[in-house]
Amino acid sequence: MTERIQKLISAAGLMSRRAAEEAIAAGRVEVNGEKAGLGDRADPAADRITVDGKELPRTEEKLYLMLNKPRGYVTTLHDEKGRRNVTELMTGLDARVYPVGRLDMYSEGLLLLTNDGDFANRVMHPSHEVTKTYRTWVTGADIEKAVKVLRRPMEIDGTAVRAQGVDIEQSFPGGALLNVRIGEGRNRQVRKMCEQAGLKVTRLQRVAEGGVELGSLKSGCWRRLTGDEIKSLLGEGKGTT
Repeated sequence: MTERIQKLISAAGLMSRRAAEEAIAAGRVEVNGEKAGLGDRADPAADRITVDGKELPRTEEKLYLMLNKPRGYVTTLHDEKGRRNVTELMTGLDARVYPVGRLDMYSEGLLLLTNDGDFANRVMHPSHEVTKTYRTWVTGADIEKAVKVLRRPMEIDGTAVRAQGVDIEQSFPGGALLNVRIGEGRNRQVRKMCEQAGLKVTRLQRVAEGGVELGSLKSGCWRRLTGDEIKSLLGEGKGTT
């Protein structure tokens, strides 16, 4: 993932960000043998950055991944009950990563993982409100009435919330498959909203988060995010940086 060069120099502990900007302006910084300019960006995992001819120490490669979490796995890294952890599914990955947000043990679907704390904080910050889409299988006596309740403002654990959208994808005797979109992502929010509306959730699958979609990724498998997917999660191109 690319960052402004002055930020990379500062993060490496070589000098302050202001001093790094002055070094760039003075022509003392090169990226892959070319003079860097103020505002230029580089990928510390792929580019060779030098200051006064000395190479910047390479930092740990930043990883941005998505997993199709199966039911029965917890996202808590240290579980006192010894239950199966999602990191057990990250086969073939040498680096340590951690979940961005959570999916409860009985939910499944798209889960983001990373080793970049800044990225995780930005995606999870309440002000960012990354839209999360859930396919939600429910049972209940009056689905149409319940959906109207779900579309109105609600209070969950003392906090006001409101779904960004609720649609009926499929109806069947005694229940339905709903598409529920939320921005807050509070603990078990979709389940609690459905409960308030008189519905019982029998299956919950997160299928999208921001511009990242679960797609055809098989249950229990993972892949790296694309550059465009990372940008969509950070809100780049929408007036934020």
